Amino acid sequence: MPKPLTAPALTVLRMLCDGPMHPYEMQQRIRTCHYDAAVKITPGSLYHTVDRLAAAGLVEPLETSREGRRPERTVYAVTTAGRDAAHNRLAELFAKPTEEFPALGTALAFANLLSPAEVARLLRSRTVALEALLAANETAYEALRKNGLERYKLLDQELTIARVRAELDHVRALAGDLESGRIAWTDSDATRGTE
Repeated sequence: MPKPLTAPALTVLRMLCDGPMHPYEMQQRIRTCHYDAAVKITPGSLYHTVDRLAAAGLVEPLETSREGRRPERTVYAVTTAGRDAAHNRLAELFAKPTEEFPALGTALAFANLLSPAEVARLLRSRTVALEALLAANETAYEALRKNGLERYKLLDQELTIARVRAELDHVRALAGDLESGRIAWTDSDATRGTE
């Protein structure tokens, strides 16, 4: 069974479903469509991804041209196999949750290496950063909507806003529990519910 498409590979296939283009144009459209808010893709990884997709037969080169002293640019098109692979991967991503390992989860798992007061202080600092991130995401979303970008093109932004809000609520509540003493680094926390 082939490996599932990576997020950068899915991004390239998405770009090419709009029509043939060269990687530099893809890079520009990724920014214009704000896909870079959903997928981390650098120019180097974009070119590498295009090469891997071409080797797998999911995209194909159509033409190579050169303008003046600029490097050669190869225009690629998605193949039928590429469209099918993108469709299948999207269906899988929608239907099956995958386990993710966010950095905050790691920090919380090992929180007892710090004092409860220090963790509470750090979480309060995080709330400030989350509030700013939430405000920035909401402002960007509203600006994009006012500029005519259709809602369906911003569904990933809506998920980001919802995740930041949920994390902010959780972090605030957790900091409050630590500050009030409802959570302490003792084994009795684990046994209280069984008494």
